[in-house]
Amino acid sequence: MLIDCHNHLGVDLFFYLNGYHPYAQDLPALVTEGRHCGIDRWLVFPMVSNLTFDVAAMRQAKFTYGGLETVPYAFENERMFREIYELYPALGRHTLPFAILDPLREPAAQLAKLRELHAKFPFHGLKIQATVIQSDVNALLGVGRGFLDFAAEFNLPFIIHSSVMPSDVWSQAKDILKVAAATPHVRFCLAHSCRFDRECLDRVAELPNTWFDCSAHRIHCESVNLGLANVAPAARRFPADYRDPTAVLHQLAATYPTKLIWGSDTPFQSYVDKDYSLISTYAQETACLHALPPALKQAAGHDNLLALLQLKDVKILTRA
Repeated sequence: MLIDCHNHLGVDLFFYLNGYHPYAQDLPALVTEGRHCGIDRWLVFPMVSNLTFDVAAMRQAKFTYGGLETVPYAFENERMFREIYELYPALGRHTLPFAILDPLREPAAQLAKLRELHAKFPFHGLKIQATVIQSDVNALLGVGRGFLDFAAEFNLPFIIHSSVMPSDVWSQAKDILKVAAATPHVRFCLAHSCRFDRECLDRVAELPNTWFDCSAHRIHCESVNLGLANVAPAARRFPADYRDPTAVLHQLAATYPTKLIWGSDTPFQSYVDKDYSLISTYAQETACLHALPPALKQAAGHDNLLALLQLKDVKILTRA
């Protein structure tokens, strides 16, 4: 069984209103395409922007608090859970839902809603993408500490968007690792291979409660070849031939055999905005996984994710 650990469902109004791509994905589209590419299960969470931000401001590429909703992600989480559990339950049984959260804004109200949702719709972890919404992952050690307590109470791991670009002050991989080191009783997965930062990847290997996923792998390899700032500079970069994404994934999996978790980031395996035009496909992402030797493929596509999740009942993965 192969599991994709990083998938978004729903609509991202910020991307849609600004002409960026992608901006939407529903559950049937994800499962249909994923099955064609040889994937059996999908870990899912909502898109990134949410309705607490003013829609008119989002259309101007700005995030201004004061939108249609007052609690970050309350609407988006429930909307996704209802799609999974009520609208398409036959497809939903093949997913592992995560709730998404803002680590900084309205933490008490978010936690109250997360408790309410967890009682109605089982979810298996927590997702943070702090860069797009201009939040701060360091808030987990301050005003957002309740999210760490919530995760520990229900034995839920985090998957957190990571960055190494200096201008991204919200999601630095080193800050996420600092949070993880300070919270050894909670598990963390740093997304996007820590942007190939060797120091951060080695730190993930050292900490017993951290993993990393390789989501959007091909466009990050392309970013290296284009000399973009969204990946680690050459002096800090994991050594590999980034002209060959399949070889890079093999080298990462062989170097970190118990830490690499495979994920596509669909639909964000492509990313187009005013600064970037990076295009890949689900088929290309999965081809890199399928090219791994059997033992590394099993570890990246299944075993390491189960180590992160620590599911109470692994039978949920075998439901028809």
